[in-house]
Amino acid sequence: MGKVYLVGAGPGDIDLITVKGVKCIGQADVILYDRLINKDLLDYAKEGVELIYCGKLPDYHTLKQETINRFLVKHALKGKVVTRLKGGDPFVYGRGGEEAEVLSNHGIPFEVVPGITSGIAAPMYAGIPVTHRELSSTFAFVTGHRKEGEEEELRWESLAKGIDTLAIYMGVKNLPYICSMLRKYGRNKETPVALVHWGTTQTQQTVTGTLETITEDVKKAAVQNPSMIIVGEVVNLRSKLNWFEKMSRDEQSTKSVVSAL
Repeated sequence: MGKVYLVGAGPGDIDLITVKGVKCIGQADVILYDRLINKDLLDYAKEGVELIYCGKLPDYHTLKQETINRFLVKHALKGKVVTRLKGGDPFVYGRGGEEAEVLSNHGIPFEVVPGITSGIAAPMYAGIPVTHRELSSTFAFVTGHRKEGEEEELRWESLAKGIDTLAIYMGVKNLPYICSMLRKYGRNKETPVALVHWGTTQTQQTVTGTLETITEDVKKAAVQNPSMIIVGEVVNLRSKLNWFEKMSRDEQSTKSVVSAL
């Protein structure tokens, strides 16, 4: 019997994976990896490792979840060490819970290695803390899309009135609907909103606006997935705390000056 590691690769910056996550990559015989991981992490793999790409795009899946589950079971039953490398955290909208259930049902040993989720890291790299003593004592992770065929499950009134900060995953396609529902159930139309594209990477881009304007702002900026949507007063802190994008601009300016010299 082999063993499976369900590993969170973090939000994109290669340095944000855990030490244990790197060890799991290094000892794996088989690695099943997702689209949103930093591909440079695969350099930590040993020679001869079998790499299986499981990337998923909106409305298009390279491998269906059922197929991924079968691969995990098949290789573990062959006595191999399998690392399932997932963007962010395996148990935060990563379907890691489903994979763990399948492994448990087959009696296969497994471990879950936490990862830094983009719902915290992306706003942090955009200068937006999800909690703040004066502005936000509550925050929630929210999925921005519904499972096909299911009735609406999000309790919009509770989200609109009861939570200070919302971190919304996979919501770009449904951004107009999200904003309209939050406004419908009592959130002020002037509530600040930020959309962080490819958070923590060198291509990070942040668009800010309000519940009333953000849909048009995002259209003008032509921002797509993968992006995190942050709703709440903490977004206003970005003007003071925007450390990462400012640092990146300063580094680019320094490189330009050196090149010119």
